[in-house]
Amino acid sequence: MKIAIASGKGGTGKTLMSTNLFRTMEKEGVDVTLIDCDAEEPNVAEFISGKIINVKPVVCHIPVIDAQKCVFCGKCHEYCSYHAIIFLPPTRFIKVVEDLCHDCGACIEACKFDSIDQKEKQLGLITTYSCNKNTKIIEGRANIGIYSPVPVIKEAIKSNAESGLTILDSPPGISCPFIATVYNADFVVLVTEPTPFGLNDLKLSAETLRKLNKPFGVIINRAGLGNRDVYVWLEENNIPLLMEIKFDREIARIYSRGKILVDEMPDFNNLFVKLFKTICNLNKK
Repeated sequence: MKIAIASGKGGTGKTLMSTNLFRTMEKEGVDVTLIDCDAEEPNVAEFISGKIINVKPVVCHIPVIDAQKCVFCGKCHEYCSYHAIIFLPPTRFIKVVEDLCHDCGACIEACKFDSIDQKEKQLGLITTYSCNKNTKIIEGRANIGIYSPVPVIKEAIKSNAESGLTILDSPPGISCPFIATVYNADFVVLVTEPTPFGLNDLKLSAETLRKLNKPFGVIINRAGLGNRDVYVWLEENNIPLLMEIKFDREIARIYSRGKILVDEMPDFNNLFVKLFKTICNLNKK
């Protein structure tokens, strides 16, 4: 089973939920892998330590056009759906915009004059940490300046070939990195907060997941901080409320020190066990 922990905005507590669910399942003896899919700013490894067992680069292949062989027919430009090839026929100018290239190979297929070669470009790294015999962390980390972290996210998820429970710590928002993460999930947990901003972005996330036909439920973090509008909206739309975590200075203190909540406050362990059972029951429907 794959569970994605996501939200429409940053700072709602996705990593808090994913790391504590991971640690709870680890204590319960479940074979579990936590994948940090927030490749532009991964931070799971700041909370859960492990031994590095594998580091793998993520690369793409960028076309290199040989101007000496090119006849400037423009076919590669026509075939490129991502507008990654600039072609100016009057001046016989042709150039690849590397940041827009999606490594689809269409330009090579289009060229009949063998004038396009390829070079490798590193996009990021996939690091695997072993926590114990049955649990591990996989971190996707995009290189600085990379136009899109999506290839790194996809490779991080793909690198987990083992069965068991997989928790996907999603990037914030509802753009392509979010889609690349939740697309692989069996169930999505949306983390929100009871504020106007939290509700607004929760609505956007929920609408996106409905279009993807993904089952989901909601965790309200920092409960008691704002108003009741989120609760009313969930009830009106028949969306399951999976769990609440109260607005508590002690929880913030534990998290700010890089500690795991269920280790420091054991009473929360039962809450996360209940959360997992609730998700499993909802996923069966």
